[in-house]
Amino acid sequence: MTLSAEDLVETPDPHGAFPRLTREQLDTLSAAGERRAVRPGEVLYAQGEQSTSWYVVLSGKVAIQHREGDETRTVRVHGPGRFLGELGLLEGQPSFFGAVAAEPGEVLVLPVGELQRLVTGDPVLGDLILRAYLIRRALIIGSGDGLRIVGSCYSPDTRRLLEFVARNRLPYRLDDLDEDRGAEALLRRLGVTVDQTPVVVLPGDGVLRNPGNAELARAVGLRHQEPSAGVRDMLVVGAGPGGLAAVVYAASEGLVTSAFDAVAAGGQAGTTSRIENYLGFPSGISGAELAERSVLQAAKFGVRVAVPGEARTLAPRGGLYAVGFDDGTEIVTRTVIIATGARYRRLPLPKLEYLEGTCLYYAATPQEARQCLADPVAVVGGGNSAGQAAVFLADTSPVVHLLVRGGDLGADMSRYLVDQVRRHPRIRVHLHTEVREVVEDGKTMSGVEVEDNRTHERSRLDARALFVFIGAAPHTRWLSGHVALDEDGFVLTGADVGAGSSRAPLPLETSSPGVFAVGDVRHGSVKRVASAVGEGAMAVRLVHEHLAQER
Repeated sequence: MTLSAEDLVETPDPHGAFPRLTREQLDTLSAAGERRAVRPGEVLYAQGEQSTSWYVVLSGKVAIQHREGDETRTVRVHGPGRFLGELGLLEGQPSFFGAVAAEPGEVLVLPVGELQRLVTGDPVLGDLILRAYLIRRALIIGSGDGLRIVGSCYSPDTRRLLEFVARNRLPYRLDDLDEDRGAEALLRRLGVTVDQTPVVVLPGDGVLRNPGNAELARAVGLRHQEPSAGVRDMLVVGAGPGGLAAVVYAASEGLVTSAFDAVAAGGQAGTTSRIENYLGFPSGISGAELAERSVLQAAKFGVRVAVPGEARTLAPRGGLYAVGFDDGTEIVTRTVIIATGARYRRLPLPKLEYLEGTCLYYAATPQEARQCLADPVAVVGGGNSAGQAAVFLADTSPVVHLLVRGGDLGADMSRYLVDQVRRHPRIRVHLHTEVREVVEDGKTMSGVEVEDNRTHERSRLDARALFVFIGAAPHTRWLSGHVALDEDGFVLTGADVGAGSSRAPLPLETSSPGVFAVGDVRHGSVKRVASAVGEGAMAVRLVHEHLAQER
């Protein structure tokens, strides 16, 4: 392999993504690793490979390269003191890049298991590595490297795949058959016909033809094989903040635990661009980062969240519970934590489905913001999620129209957020306003027609994308007939269960003994990240109490 002059120039670090380890930190790592000489052109790990080793450059330089077809380009170069890899290394995913020695030197090699121990056990070094990896993942997402999805943006299957990779914070690029002239040429090179689209091109050049979410998850290391035998102490269904908190506390206390989520770890909070009122994070934290940290923390105690895994059935079985999932998996467990949250409500307008994922969104993260840079956008909703989305999108959009049905912005939005929205020069608040029509030409959106719900006057606002945050409905259909629900489908717990129960349930316990509910899915929940986390931790304590009663 021939390396060019650019392969010898170290990449600058304006984002803090490539920190240099101190001599003291290198000495600490050396005790757990092995020094190894490398020669120019030596491959440390290949693109598409799930590396089992972590590398630190001691001398010389290492080029990080991306291969696409027959072309290979250098993405960045690391010199002495820098470490390789990104978030996927910690989560068992194939690498989106390859690493090649650019000149003679020496590297320090540690097993990935040792890296995971450092990240979760050393507060200083672990935070340095994790922060760098989170920034690197964001940079990859912004660059468009990673998975390539080839298909029509109007195809339901393409939109499904786009939502899945975005929610799971996977880097990707869409080659749109309707817009990109090179997309069909790529299909011919891959030997794929248009009727087999959408296709996903993996980092190692593997091709998946219209894969299901579970097939894609297995290919990129998100879905692992659950042990088929054995009774769990606790099964967590749903991996939002409440579910993740339950997993971490249960596993850390020695309970045999499994966890599943239908789409992605993080739940609705994972789509939030910035959470600024969560205790202990004075500068705020994105929902994606909170989810990533929680998933790694759960893995530290031996539990990996299985994604995707949608619960379909819940049935008592001889004092235990059997939960069936959409892929045929069945888990038998002593207790169940229901943390399935709620699913986004859609605007009551016809024929909007084909716009979802292209200009109609239910989340505002860097993935969505990248699709509408420098374009005016509209945000529908009056709660914290809508306010956070408006503030985040206003960083890159020239105008953000915030459409609120009520007449008081502070009715459902935190005061700190109201102040940010009111002060931002690019956010325009429209109270007493409802969307009546999305103006589009079948391919792109050009605006929204809105109505003042007092005067019934209509007007048109320029917007190239629409972000909807109008609440959510609980995902509890699979529970019908097994636990008591309120008239809106939320799970009744504790004193709300009522006199019909055969015994007084514990707090957070449903009408079925040993089945608990936490977070947004529960009747009377506060709908805040902090309260969901608290309920998840509290539920584990109640699980111990229930198991003690059973014994």
